Amino acid sequence: MSEQADEAGWDVDPDDEIASVVEEFGRQQRWWRERRGLRVPEFAEAIGYGEDQVRKVERGARIPRPEYLDKADEVLGAQGFVSDMKETMRKARYPKKVRELAKLEEQAVELMLYCNHNLHGLLQTEEYMRALFGMQQPAYGAEELDRGVAARLSRQSIYGRSPAPVIGFVLEEVTLRRRLGGKSVWSRQLERLLELGKLSSVTLQVMPTRVEEHASTEGGIEVLKFADGTALGRSPGAFNGRPVSDPKQLRILELRYGLLRAQASTPRESLNFIEELLGET
Repeated sequence: MSEQADEAGWDVDPDDEIASVVEEFGRQQRWWRERRGLRVPEFAEAIGYGEDQVRKVERGARIPRPEYLDKADEVLGAQGFVSDMKETMRKARYPKKVRELAKLEEQAVELMLYCNHNLHGLLQTEEYMRALFGMQQPAYGAEELDRGVAARLSRQSIYGRSPAPVIGFVLEEVTLRRRLGGKSVWSRQLERLLELGKLSSVTLQVMPTRVEEHASTEGGIEVLKFADGTALGRSPGAFNGRPVSDPKQLRILELRYGLLRAQASTPRESLNFIEELLGET
């Protein structure tokens, strides 16, 4: 999906599977506009956007912003039909790989996660996310940064699911000591970790820097298990970094993750350690 944005919304990559959803919305908007007897110039003037933007939305080349949808709904008298598309269009904004990951996380009943550099995205506060994205080189533009943050935040809806999935995190001590974003940002991030670590469905474990054995020196690990008994795993240091679902390959990732948890501090010790770090900030 293109990163280009303007006052109306974001351009659509025609090869992206979400393009068909955006095209369907465009057809619906045109139907409502013609039903009201409005030509494109009249409609564009009424909602305060350019004719070119309206035409792009109607042919499925532009993902409209929430404020565009609200104004269009009002002018068209659509009684919420148009504005109710805000959530769908919001998800359409996110990069394809983020949408695919979010879908898998939403379906998982158990997540086994080890991130060896930064905190995992499901643990990050918005401020921490912005600090991380702001450090990227080449630098992100403002629109791209906002888009990345919004996409990552949306994945944290996983904590509101019922029944809640079982989520295990293994965190590196060195990551917890690196105050990315500055003191205030990091203090709030530690508070967030403590908050999540106290959820009955979440387990946080810290891998101390002092340990002499480490089961995953080759990189992070992600294993997602689903209700039908299938699973999907990935690690940069295994199987060329590609996602795997073969039981034999998954067993290797689960073995590494299991050993990693055994080598790490217990959940109680880990939360106590995070509380100590918070006291030092």
